[in-house]
Amino acid sequence: MEYPQVRPQKGSDIVLEELRSRIDSGFYPKGTKLPTVVDLAAAFQVGRSTIREALSGLKAMGWVDIRHGGGTYVRLTLPNEQPADGGFSFEQSQSLRELQEVRRFIETGCVSLAAARATEAEIAALRRIVGEMETALGDEEASELADIRFHQTIAQASHNSLLIGMMESLTERLQSGMKSSRRLWFFAERASAEGLLAEHRAIVDAIAARDEAGAAAAMTQHIQKVDRVIRALAEE
Repeated sequence: MEYPQVRPQKGSDIVLEELRSRIDSGFYPKGTKLPTVVDLAAAFQVGRSTIREALSGLKAMGWVDIRHGGGTYVRLTLPNEQPADGGFSFEQSQSLRELQEVRRFIETGCVSLAAARATEAEIAALRRIVGEMETALGDEEASELADIRFHQTIAQASHNSLLIGMMESLTERLQSGMKSSRRLWFFAERASAEGLLAEHRAIVDAIAARDEAGAAAAMTQHIQKVDRVIRALAEE
């Protein structure tokens, strides 16, 4: 199998999808080392920063491991592969933990600023989204879409263009991680949907009360609860 060079002017998301396709097809087999950043940049006719961003995205999504000074390797277990018992592999859990760490830093900052800066219209929008979550209980796809909009709306309410831009650039990767996190959560505790809904309500209530510390604490608790589920499943 031989892939042609990719035409120029490709963004990191397109490069990421092309690399993921090559890994999924076996062009880059599991456990093998990918070409260097320089070689990939030449093959894709893009800058090295575009390649690095694509590789970082693949790492966050669980497709590769980046070893500092040692190159990038395809993981032995890929995200689209689950153990026969329906559980989650160590590598999947590790990738999710790393994604949760990113979420904690970005989203606690967003929610603190949102508590200070959100308009009444933005708070009302957050309450409407929580209402949609309640209506969508039991519908995984609808719940996922509402969850994504909830977190994006909080970023918008921060009124910080850099944070908003960071959230926008990470949306696809966070979407994949949130979906996996949600499935992990429901797998571990079937009666948790109401608990998750209550956590979203608590976050909005803290924003509405202009309680910056409380909003950050509520968001941290929300993310840490999923962390505990991921760690528990990884230890099984």
